[in-house]
Amino acid sequence: MRKSRPWSRPLADLVGGAIDPILARQGFGACDIVLYWEEIVGERLAAMSEPLCLRWPPRGNNRGDLLPATLVVRVEGAHALELQHVSAMVIERVNAYLGFGCVGRIALKQGPLERRPKRKAPPPAPSAEGIAAAEVAVAGIADDALHNALCRLGARVLQPRP
Repeated sequence: MRKSRPWSRPLADLVGGAIDPILARQGFGACDIVLYWEEIVGERLAAMSEPLCLRWPPRGNNRGDLLPATLVVRVEGAHALELQHVSAMVIERVNAYLGFGCVGRIALKQGPLERRPKRKAPPPAPSAEGIAAAEVAVAGIADDALHNALCRLGARVLQPRP
């Protein structure tokens, strides 16, 4: 018997496969450092820096030794001194996140960051009138899970716009 797969998949499952080859050209083995930079170094340091690439040293005759890489980080001008001061902590956090001693040192490049769009604030909670109108609209649905989901959706759709 063939196991059926759902036709939809979370976007997060597809992102890694799509950007991993691009990041591999920059020396990253996976997208984790780039995607989770804010979680790795903290919100404050992530606001002033971004990882650019991992530079791996050339391998010698002994292929068994894996020397640590240099993490190249772009940092905004005046913040370079602060990031240099806490570079040992950043190396420790990156290595702890990856689970092995991947990064041995950090090289800083000063320059403007590529700003990512700020996350939007969540929409306001639905009003009592919107919830009541949604309850009336989905009253005939017997399945509880579907009823609740449609009620939540309807309450957002039917609420008055500010």
